[in-house]
Amino acid sequence: MIDLIAVQFVQLAEFPFSLAPMKRENMTATTVTSLDRMIDIYEVFQSGQTPLSLTELAEAANIPKSTCHAIVSTLIARGYLYTLSRPRALYPTRRMLDVMRDICAKDPLVERATPVLERLRDATRETIILGKRQADSVIYLQVVEGLHAIRYSAKPGEFKPLHSSSIGKALLGSLKEAELRTWLKERRLQAITTATKVEHEVLVQDVLDSRKQGYFVTRGENVSDVWAIAAFINVHNEPLAVAVAGPQHRLENNIAEMAQLLVASCSFLSRQLVHD
Repeated sequence: MIDLIAVQFVQLAEFPFSLAPMKRENMTATTVTSLDRMIDIYEVFQSGQTPLSLTELAEAANIPKSTCHAIVSTLIARGYLYTLSRPRALYPTRRMLDVMRDICAKDPLVERATPVLERLRDATRETIILGKRQADSVIYLQVVEGLHAIRYSAKPGEFKPLHSSSIGKALLGSLKEAELRTWLKERRLQAITTATKVEHEVLVQDVLDSRKQGYFVTRGENVSDVWAIAAFINVHNEPLAVAVAGPQHRLENNIAEMAQLLVASCSFLSRQLVHD
């Protein structure tokens, strides 16, 4: 199934297929752009959720019409798009959904972690997030949305800053102090909100104090009215973090209780992932 996705990407990018990682010097701008544009096409359909003509699709994705036509033709030939005659338009088939569902069902990490995250969601009724560090950001691997009508919402695959998100601060807390200071040395921290900690020493002290108490808190530092509590775990020397996130008015008076549930869940999750 992974080969199917790889072959599709290869055809769109028009470079020879190989299972070996592609060397950076061989990755042309055309290759990267072709993949980028194919993803843009799918995200246009995700946003609009309606059939589009080739012209409408090219305009919405900001892709030259000739390029869009080439990519669309490949997707049609592979069964990932189909055509409508009245009105003349395009829309994705279920094929990509089925492919990705098969792949995601066997995710070696998320599949095992999700039941634990769901139990934590049920206990806190707030949104639960699993994330890891990717370069200088946090990437969300799984999001289990809370049970309240008003809740923090996010999607797997989203990126968040390390310094302003609770998961990011937890992952920074997994570093030794010297490593944390080295990482900060060449960086100017962006103020995501008015509450974001952008002074290096303030952030360092916050991370060190939080590590002592066993959990990390953001108070409107990434989204103005959202608070979050996170803790990190190490799985085969790979730091991961779990967060409980929700509106300030529900979390600010329940930090200790939420943190206790979070830390207990992380302890259980760590043992499960290490032993499986």
